[in-house]
Amino acid sequence: MAKVEWSAGIDSVSGALSKPGKNGQHSCEKMLLGTHRVAATESNDCNRVYIRRKVQRSTVPQAKELAARARFASVAAAVKARSKDLMQQATDITDFLAQKDTAGGKKTMKSYLWKVCGDAYDAALAGA
Repeated sequence: MAKVEWSAGIDSVSGALSKPGKNGQHSCEKMLLGTHRVAATESNDCNRVYIRRKVQRSTVPQAKELAARARFASVAAAVKARSKDLMQQATDITDFLAQKDTAGGKKTMKSYLWKVCGDAYDAALAGA
C-alpha cells in the first residue's frame, strides 16, 4: 500500500478528487478517491487514495430496478411539489410535529414528506 504525504496546510482529504464524466463530456477516465480514517490507532497513516476505472455496465437493467427508478422519480417529484404547495404546508407541519417524537417517527420534514409521498405512490400502485 502506498503512503500519502500531504503538502503543508493539507491535513486530510476525503471524497472524490476527480470523477469520470458522463458520455460526451470531457473528463478523466478514472476516479480518484481519497479517504481519511479517524480512529484510535497506533499508526498515523490514516489517509488512503484509490483509483477506480470507469466501468461500463454489462447487463440490462431488470424490471425490478426500472420500477425502483420510476418510483424514486415519481416520489421525488411529488415531494418537491408538496413542499412548495402552500395549501398543504400547515397540515404537513402539524402532522410532522405530531409524529416526530414517536417510535419510528421521521426526524426531518423532508424524510417525513418522502414517507408520506412514498406511501401514497405505493397505495396508488396497489390500487391500480
